[in-house]
Amino acid sequence: MVQYIFHKADSRGHDHHDWLDSRKTFSFGDYYNPRRMGFGALRVLNDDTLPAGKGFGLHPHDNMEIISIPLKGSLKHEDSAGNKAVAAAGTIQVMHAGSGLFHSEYNNSQDEVAEFLQIWVYPEELNTAPRYTLGQLQQDATRNRLHAFITPDSPEGSYVRKDVWFSTGHFDHGTAFTYPLHLSDNGVYAFVIDGRFSVDGKELSARDGLGISGTSAIEIKALSDDARLLLMEVPMVIHQ
Repeated sequence: MVQYIFHKADSRGHDHHDWLDSRKTFSFGDYYNPRRMGFGALRVLNDDTLPAGKGFGLHPHDNMEIISIPLKGSLKHEDSAGNKAVAAAGTIQVMHAGSGLFHSEYNNSQDEVAEFLQIWVYPEELNTAPRYTLGQLQQDATRNRLHAFITPDSPEGSYVRKDVWFSTGHFDHGTAFTYPLHLSDNGVYAFVIDGRFSVDGKELSARDGLGISGTSAIEIKALSDDARLLLMEVPMVIHQ
């Protein structure tokens, strides 16, 4: 039986500080909702804005896959494994925290805000070696197509688990397609970055989210021009 969980944009948790403005789909930090503890292996989906020159100071993580998708501006990353990088809009940053490391994420600009999605996925195995990758997202030249940017066999190393696929794309009004799930036990969380979509017959606007499980394929149609969608296919049962 197909099951749905719908999260309107204005129902998300909201933390506002002088160094961060964060909208939270699932429980995180100061926002706690026992009915919003994640979707299968997807634990965190934060919609973050960093003021100029501000950000997350050095802090620890372990046993979590942490994905950052810059939407505007760029992030300056440093970690205790010696990685230093700048992740700009159009790139994808994946940090496998593994057995543990410290990292910081700052707005790389002193003049403009940075906007990014912060996503956490439960790892497949615990206490493995930390790893960091910075990959590229497809450009608008190939719009009206869904592009997978995290896969188990990603040539750029942008993977998190052998059973997780992340895809995104820009679409013109009226573009319709079918998304077939890779594994029968997986579910898909659809998050609208911009514009409007119909996802399995349910209309979503910007920053709305819809979790779907118990199906083998999802029907999607763009309901506005320059609509951007993020699909996160994850296992619904976590084994660790």
